[in-house]
Amino acid sequence: MDKVQIRHLQTKDAEAISRIYAAITMKPVDPDFKRVVEEHAQRKDQACFVAEQDGKVVGFMISYILTAGFGMPKSAWIATLGVDPNYMGQSIGASLAEEILNHYRAQGVENVYTSVRWDSSDLLSFFKTLGFDRSNFINLRKVLK
Repeated sequence: MDKVQIRHLQTKDAEAISRIYAAITMKPVDPDFKRVVEEHAQRKDQACFVAEQDGKVVGFMISYILTAGFGMPKSAWIATLGVDPNYMGQSIGASLAEEILNHYRAQGVENVYTSVRWDSSDLLSFFKTLGFDRSNFINLRKVLK
């Protein structure tokens, strides 16, 4: 097997990313998900990367810049990530995160945020190993019926 290569997200990767996301969640992917991935691929101001091994997309991380977030300075947000379950445990997620964090560091972004469900202990642990900690934000929700 070849070494995992990290590269920028391309529109053509949306199908593979949808497949990975479905494998992780064990649910069908909402049709809008693929469209959103394609939109992220077309924006050059965002740091969105895929991990590729032997020509196959095996992981992804999608992030974006937020410039006017309730009075906070320009920051980055990791919106979603995933690694093909057959490739988990090989530091692919850490490699993707390193690429994204280096990208934003080079741009002078000082804060990178993400949002994780409180009961997602695997994701919480992953982000903790990267140095993430609680922020001063509280997630709020309104259910629309």
